[in-house]
Amino acid sequence: MQIIPIASGKGGVGKSLVSANLAIALAQSGKRVVLVDLDLGASNLHLVLGNQSPKAGLGTFLTGNSEFEEIIVPTDYANLMFIPGDSEIPGMSSIKAAQKNMLIKKLQASNCDFLLIDLGAGTHLSILDFFLLSPQGILVTAPTVTAILDGYLFLKNAVFRLMYNSFKRNSKAYEYLEKLKNDAASMQRLYIPKLIDAIAAVDPENAEIFRRRMKQFRPRLVLNMLDSPKDAEKALKIRRSCKEYLGVELEHLGVIYRDVLQDIALASRLPIIVYKPQSVLAQAIYRIADKVRNSETLSFDQYLEASNDSFSNAEEDAAQDFEAKMTYIEDLVGTGTLTIEDVADVIKAQQYEITQLKKENALLKHKILKAHSQGFSL
Repeated sequence: MQIIPIASGKGGVGKSLVSANLAIALAQSGKRVVLVDLDLGASNLHLVLGNQSPKAGLGTFLTGNSEFEEIIVPTDYANLMFIPGDSEIPGMSSIKAAQKNMLIKKLQASNCDFLLIDLGAGTHLSILDFFLLSPQGILVTAPTVTAILDGYLFLKNAVFRLMYNSFKRNSKAYEYLEKLKNDAASMQRLYIPKLIDAIAAVDPENAEIFRRRMKQFRPRLVLNMLDSPKDAEKALKIRRSCKEYLGVELEHLGVIYRDVLQDIALASRLPIIVYKPQSVLAQAIYRIADKVRNSETLSFDQYLEASNDSFSNAEEDAAQDFEAKMTYIEDLVGTGTLTIEDVADVIKAQQYEITQLKKENALLKHKILKAHSQGFSL
């Protein structure tokens, strides 16, 4: 099974369009395909497929209201199964670490040739972890300056996440990263290849593990929404930046020109390759599907696994909860529901909560280390 996470640095670049149409194109070639809507904050992939609003999906599974097998539903297209998200369920935009690990295991056990995962936009930790389920995920971006920059920053964050997942907590490499993380200016200036050389000086074993994974990491690029051939040159820019600054070889799957027929197809609740298979956009999708179908299935080595460190999970959950709450606050400010004074009070409360969580995590870590030193198993 080839796992293909599909991500974007920002919204509005046609990621879901690529996901749905690519899934259908692969299914039309006779491959068994499962398409997953993991854009949990704004699940709408069913609309691109032309499906009705789902009664159950990842949200009901993660909240324990349905079994995983129950949310794998058929589509109108042969060989294509669909796992919908649940944007209607509060809190689904930020899942807990334990939920994430459970979902990863279920997805990895899927019975299909291709598992396409439509991720949310941005660089949330969960999005990066799902993107790193495979070394050959697809980044969808557009030729605008902001979209290209956001695409590059997404891959940079993915590389740093891959690095953190490669180093065990309390290793010299991990401690080096933690110290460096406090110096944001240095982090921005460092090239990844030079950073690895620096880590190799203090922890050669872990540096070699990461170098091996970086050789395995082969993300792929789709440049969408082109208006002219000149726009295609933007792909070369992001590829050069990834190679020079990140040490990442980015494969270019192809370009997709803007097509007015897409809006008509969407209004008709039909994917573009079904509505007009001979259109410019549909033909571009088919070319990308051919490359994907004929590509070798790659995977990371056995060391890249979801962390079972309860201390690490608790820390991650705290960060995700804080991010989710702040996003909600921004929405309230935008609608005028909250005043600036209200926001200040909320921020103070959130800072207090984070401080308490850090103290609790520190206490938990102390207890874990003490238990281990005394020879007890947890």
